[in-house]
Amino acid sequence: MTTKEEYLRKPDWLKIKLNTNENYTGLKKMMREQNLHTVCEEAKCPNIHECWAVRRTATFMILGAICTRACRFCAVKTGLPTELDLAEPERVADSVVTMNLKHVVITAVARDDLKDGGSAVFAETVRAIRRKNPFTTIEVLPSDMGGVYENLKTLMDAKPDILNHNIETVRRLSDRVRARAKYNRSLELLQRAKEMYPEIPTKSSLMIGLGETKEEIIETMDDLRAHDVNIMTIGQYLQPSKKHLKVEKYYSPEEFNELKQIALTKGFSHCEAGPLVRSSYHADEQVNAAAKHMQAQGDKILEAK
Repeated sequence: MTTKEEYLRKPDWLKIKLNTNENYTGLKKMMREQNLHTVCEEAKCPNIHECWAVRRTATFMILGAICTRACRFCAVKTGLPTELDLAEPERVADSVVTMNLKHVVITAVARDDLKDGGSAVFAETVRAIRRKNPFTTIEVLPSDMGGVYENLKTLMDAKPDILNHNIETVRRLSDRVRARAKYNRSLELLQRAKEMYPEIPTKSSLMIGLGETKEEIIETMDDLRAHDVNIMTIGQYLQPSKKHLKVEKYYSPEEFNELKQIALTKGFSHCEAGPLVRSSYHADEQVNAAAKHMQAQGDKILEAK
């Protein structure tokens, strides 16, 4: 464990290549012109240059840029949000068309100030993208919406292609790392989403380096599979500022590869694991892998009959 004064030195494999080509600058310009937010910027994602400049993908963050929660790992601003922007879904959909995205991830700040947790705007964003770009696959990444499952139903009824909700950390550390969110509530949300629409893959992300043990990581995998989660991502926690939790360990690429193999043996249809992996990292590849896996499972059931 690190002391109050100690900070671990970042290893070489965490060095990031900056790329500010026309794709990057053009995408940034469009986001500002459309008054849109991305979790790529707000959460200081280390992959922003790869995704924006090379893959030309982005994770839109709706419902404003101010979160009602103050999780100790997250760089998104905390405070009292402003009023809802009801025109935001159409602007997001227009941007998806402009970018000609094959896959889009929609996330949001937690809006505990709203009775519906923002689920109506979330759902309308999905529907707006469907109307304007029907061939784009859509992944949604909501908060736990306070555990109000009528709100989850509002979002699921819009029929996204993937429901993503992050467990974030292991059970023992959850109360210390996350604000208001609960480990069991996250598991229940993932399971309820699958019960509502069994054909929609579910996904969750775990960040490591906060003091968890390997056994606890594997226990989290088992918990997610017990709640029928299909896709898992595992990434290195990076401290956004000195106000946030310190990094207790930097995992090597070899350790991440081992965890990926363990996850696949547990039955996940797809697992991304690596030092710079984040929840929406290569999300377009994940949706394709999940679809093929679920099709194969369906074929096996038909053959058995």
